[in-house]
Amino acid sequence: MTVAELRTLQDQVKQALKDREHQEQVKAREQILAIAQGAGISLQDLFGAQSRGKTTTSKAKVAVRYRHPSDSLLQWTGRGRQPKWVQDWVASGNSLDTIRV
Repeated sequence: MTVAELRTLQDQVKQALKDREHQEQVKAREQILAIAQGAGISLQDLFGAQSRGKTTTSKAKVAVRYRHPSDSLLQWTGRGRQPKWVQDWVASGNSLDTIRV
C-alpha cells in the first residue's frame, strides 16, 4: 500500500472507532434506561435534575478578607500571591490584621 492509501485507511479506522463508540454509548444508555424503568425509577430520580448533558459546576466566589483602608477597590481574598499593595503594606511595618475585613 502507498502512503496515501495507508492514511486513507487510518482515517477510515478512526471514523469506524468513533462510530462504534457512539453505538456502544447508545446501547448502554438504552440498557440503563430499561433497568431503571424496570425498577420503577425515573431518570430524574436516578440522576437528579441534571439527567442530560454535562454537569456544570460553577465555582463559588471567595469572600474578601483584606481591604486597603484608603482605597476600597483594593481587595484580596487571602488566597494566592499577595498583591503589590499588600506587600507594600506589610513592608511598611503594618500588620495584616489591621486591614482584615
